[in-house]
Amino acid sequence: MYPDSRVTIETPEQITMELALAGIGSRFLALALDTVIQGVLYVALILLFVWLGPKLQVGWLPDKWAVAILILLVFCVYWGYFAAFEILWHGQTPGKRVAGIRVVKDSGRPITVVEGIGRNVMRAVDGQFWYLVAVISVAISRQNKRLGDYVAGTIVVHDKPTAEVKPDWSFMRPAQVGLQSELANITERDLVVIETFLHRKLDLDPMVRFNTAIQLTQMVQRKTGLERPPDQSDEDFLHIIAVQVRGHARLRT
Repeated sequence: MYPDSRVTIETPEQITMELALAGIGSRFLALALDTVIQGVLYVALILLFVWLGPKLQVGWLPDKWAVAILILLVFCVYWGYFAAFEILWHGQTPGKRVAGIRVVKDSGRPITVVEGIGRNVMRAVDGQFWYLVAVISVAISRQNKRLGDYVAGTIVVHDKPTAEVKPDWSFMRPAQVGLQSELANITERDLVVIETFLHRKLDLDPMVRFNTAIQLTQMVQRKTGLERPPDQSDEDFLHIIAVQVRGHARLRT
């Protein structure tokens, strides 16, 4: 595994994110926990059918069909467990949640159904020789990827909340930095709200995204007195404002 264990991603909004990659240890812990849960589910299914066995043999369900249903359910648990949880839990399984890791796209965005299914279909190959294939792949990959991650275009990262970035307003001197006095009315909280919107806008419903951009633009115009150029979108206007304010502040985490 490469020593830096980090990946830097630049979003379409030109916001740089640094994500800590999950290594073999944390991924193995998550896999071990998920395997235990799968084992419990297998046992529960078997015990359920043993208990229901006499009740099923009433003529409406032949023995062979009962066995076939049991095999199908076991198959679904084995192949669908990881994909279902990662899709519904936004890249996490119970094991990953305990281990504090999450699957995301190479772009840092949440995975979709396609990525969730694609990376787990390859588990049939990654799981060969007690996951030796996956371990080798992760060990030689710069982004700690197993084969399923290459196929789906995903990475596994530590699910730690991003440290809040705050501008140090005490450092700002209008005479020194030439910051427009109008922009000085943009508060620290305003900047956080604007950048949070720009960072997450692609994940929003189009109508929510559109209305939020309008509301934030109106807020900026009200506080600064600046007008958005007619040929500029609300999102571009907000991006320029954020860059100008951030560019004249010393950031601290």
